[in-house]
Amino acid sequence: MSIPELLAEREREGDVLAWRPELFRPAGEDDRRRFEQLLVSGRVREVCDTFDEQVTDLVAALHPPLKGDRDQLARLSAEHLGGVEPWQAGTWAFYPWSGRLVHLLDRDDFRLLRTDRNRGKISREQQRMLAGRRIGVIGLSVGNSAALTLATEGIATAFTLADFDTLALSNLNRLRAGVHELGVNKTVIAARQLYELDPYLEVDVYPDGLHDNNIKRFFLGGGGPIDLLVEECDEPRIKLAAREWARTCRIPVLMDTNDRGMLDIERFDLEPDRPLLHGVLGGIGSADLADLSRAEVIDSVLKMIGEISPKLAASIPRIGVDLSSWPQLASGVSLGGALVADVARRVLLGELRESGRFYVDLDLLIRDGAGADGPGVSVLGDERRRDLGSHPPAE
Repeated sequence: MSIPELLAEREREGDVLAWRPELFRPAGEDDRRRFEQLLVSGRVREVCDTFDEQVTDLVAALHPPLKGDRDQLARLSAEHLGGVEPWQAGTWAFYPWSGRLVHLLDRDDFRLLRTDRNRGKISREQQRMLAGRRIGVIGLSVGNSAALTLATEGIATAFTLADFDTLALSNLNRLRAGVHELGVNKTVIAARQLYELDPYLEVDVYPDGLHDNNIKRFFLGGGGPIDLLVEECDEPRIKLAAREWARTCRIPVLMDTNDRGMLDIERFDLEPDRPLLHGVLGGIGSADLADLSRAEVIDSVLKMIGEISPKLAASIPRIGVDLSSWPQLASGVSLGGALVADVARRVLLGELRESGRFYVDLDLLIRDGAGADGPGVSVLGDERRRDLGSHPPAE
């Protein structure tokens, strides 16, 4: 057999196209039988078992004064296991795309420990409230950063993801993925990353993207209606169609633009008559944006975004000439993920109620002469600056 034939035989197929883990709880007879079958199947390439350490860390998190007291922690860890052999306790998560088998605490203990360092900023009660939410994400380039930051912080435990595109090499300037994932659908990549962070999540994927035939199911079907939408797609008609559905269903919408740190908040849950995109397009709806040319798409997106950075403005005429597409940077995408997650948390907890367009423009906030001891404006405000021992800006 030739090398090309050998390569073709090993090309992506079967398990490597999967995106949902298989969970086993060997304490139950049926799961133990399935678990044994997995172990002899040849599918497992790597076993990761730190279960004993996880139990100890859980006990320490529940009893902070005992941290460092090995004897007490060992006693409470043994009580937690209740005489069950460690390999039978908890859950084993098998990731078919990598062949990894990982031993973890059961769901509630896992999530309590994984989010324990959030406490002091997010209470356990707030964490439980957030855990009951489902977030929809349209567009998994910028949206990938948002989805992963949301899940990492424990903001929602159910996600609905839509993107028709596959990972290209040119995406790796901003999207956290590996070269082994080139050609894989972006929703599949995001779903795998989410499940590798928390195998107990609920993730639904729409690898064909959002379109007229599935948009209702995206908002209302599958695992349940979404509580918040993160809209990060490139197609103007879908941007408006998603907002039309969000407004009808009274779902808040967040959008980061990866330029000037701009974040849109549209509280259709509180303002069901609110104009789409703050009214910047007037009365134009999704039906008015069908079959646009490339130039019309660019023009529509620019109208939606409004004031853009000088560098992006200078790039627009070059698209299709000496630039292949919109310029985007990993730093902007990462900032956008942080902004979306922070605001989503406050929206879902009822701490932030206003709609609006907000900017966290790092070129303006962090520049020569704008530091806490310089003449510029501090993002902390004058009173906070004085508290920190800095000087207020010159009048």
